[in-house]
Amino acid sequence: MEAARLRLAIVTIIVLSILEISERIRNREISPVELTQECLARIEQLNPELNAFITVTAESAIAEAQRAEQEIANGRWRGPLHGIPIGLKDLFDTAGVKTTAASAAFADRLPQQDAEVVTRLRNAGAIVLGKQNLHEFAYGGSSLISHYGLVRNACNPEHIAGGSSGGSATAVASGMCLGAIGTDTAGSIREPAALCGVVGLKPTYGRVDTQGVIPLSKSLDHIGPIAATVADCALLLQAISDPGTPEIGIPANCKYTFRVGVPRSYFFEDLDSEVAQSVEQGLRL
Repeated sequence: MEAARLRLAIVTIIVLSILEISERIRNREISPVELTQECLARIEQLNPELNAFITVTAESAIAEAQRAEQEIANGRWRGPLHGIPIGLKDLFDTAGVKTTAASAAFADRLPQQDAEVVTRLRNAGAIVLGKQNLHEFAYGGSSLISHYGLVRNACNPEHIAGGSSGGSATAVASGMCLGAIGTDTAGSIREPAALCGVVGLKPTYGRVDTQGVIPLSKSLDHIGPIAATVADCALLLQAISDPGTPEIGIPANCKYTFRVGVPRSYFFEDLDSEVAQSVEQGLRL
């Protein structure tokens, strides 16, 4: 690429959203290959301390990025995730790549096909960087218990990342990837996203197909995105959504009116004053 093109410094990945980077990829101002290489470099630099990734699929990620770059050069742009590096919580089956649930029991588990959500992401042109650490079997909210070691918070490595999708949240927060897909049964996307300073979304049950995902509770599990912004989460959700899931029919565009319930008798007495102030500010919005 010519020297005048935008070169990606580490800060660029952290500051720019998927939406912004996607537009530059489409205009060929940013190379998917260079972007992927930058993310892989950050993983190499930061993962030894933060432990966000269990498995890094560098070789296949570069191959996917090269294919994306060629397709875009030939005028075949698949959409806003085309050429965007992402990570997957290590509960999602990936053909030929270990899916462990962060457990020694599944350390050698090698799926033969991708989970439905992974297929949808690949079809959208996303670049899969690897499989991310979690609280073992998604059964916990700290990500301290994993066969592969605890996950550290990108904002402060002395703090927990939350769970169970702790590796996904800390990977996004540290710029190792631009987005991630996690699972949420009782807060496993939302809690680590909050603790790591990023955005996490638990979609309506049935919005995303759970085929090929190691379950915690089949009737309660949800699949959802983690990203730096609400708009980025919306892009990821749009790519993985399956409104045709037979269990439940959900219109693609829903309009709701709602009230927010505030359980003051449960949490507010023990809140740190700064946290309480932030919560009150959020409620006013």
